[in-house]
Amino acid sequence: MPRSSKNQKTQLWHPRLWPSWAIVFVLYMLSFLPMSSKQRLGQRLGRFLNCKLKSRARVADRNLEICLPELDEEARKQLVQDNFIACTRGFLESAHAWWRDVTPYCEAAEVHGLEHLKEAQSKGAGVLLIGGHYSIFDFALPLVACHLKKPGYVYRPNNNPVIDRMIENGRRRHFGIRPFTKRGLRPMVSFLKKGGEVWFACDQDFGKKTELFVPFFGVETGCIASPSYIAKVSGASVLCVSHLRMPDGGYRVVFSPIQEGFGADKHKDTQVWNRYIEDTVREQPDQYLWLHKRFKSRPEGAGRIY
Repeated sequence: MPRSSKNQKTQLWHPRLWPSWAIVFVLYMLSFLPMSSKQRLGQRLGRFLNCKLKSRARVADRNLEICLPELDEEARKQLVQDNFIACTRGFLESAHAWWRDVTPYCEAAEVHGLEHLKEAQSKGAGVLLIGGHYSIFDFALPLVACHLKKPGYVYRPNNNPVIDRMIENGRRRHFGIRPFTKRGLRPMVSFLKKGGEVWFACDQDFGKKTELFVPFFGVETGCIASPSYIAKVSGASVLCVSHLRMPDGGYRVVFSPIQEGFGADKHKDTQVWNRYIEDTVREQPDQYLWLHKRFKSRPEGAGRIY
């Protein structure tokens, strides 16, 4: 049976979660910093974390070693540090999106391919936007959602209820965006059929839920086929979308052309969105979540990467 609201409130204030509330308070206070200060702090913290989080730095280095073999050891080392900086800045940008006004950034962001989005919207059968885990994280949601008429997004609930509350409340305060869990595909399909638009970043390792393997930077990579299923049963138009922090400090959102025939062949579909993410990452290689064990799941007979 579902917990009552009273029990949920009691759980949130359980003493074991007080440290989590302290983290929320610190992030809330940091959100008041000017964005320029967040960027400088992110650079310093990123360098610090690169030195302290050795295991995560090794994951990023290994990912880069197999995905960008043309880089020598020194270049990889620098890119790992740059990635820590980019992701730390992204975390602080996310805190800004959770509590502060993002309107100026939505208005100033460089946007490409808006005509493709409008074409998809005109079809009236919903739009599935396949994204990736680039370093601006939750700051990307309002940058994308401000161009949507009926926005939604897919998420995985955080195991910590206090942190989950912080993140999801922060996400849902923008443009009436509607959440869908990865386990609840039926409500999402219904939403799309009614003209909804859903952002879905499906580029992580899902362990036992892995359904197929396709090349990503030349590495056979475990993926799920949910995007193909969603597109097939909902009839939604499918676009790929990227959202990056550019070297000049600005932000750029790119909508791809409509992916015709998406949903007919899950293997081909998965190759399409992986290729789009790879092309985007090659342009700004520090902006991807290299800290994630993307290649933990392996095809039968293949050796371990980590």
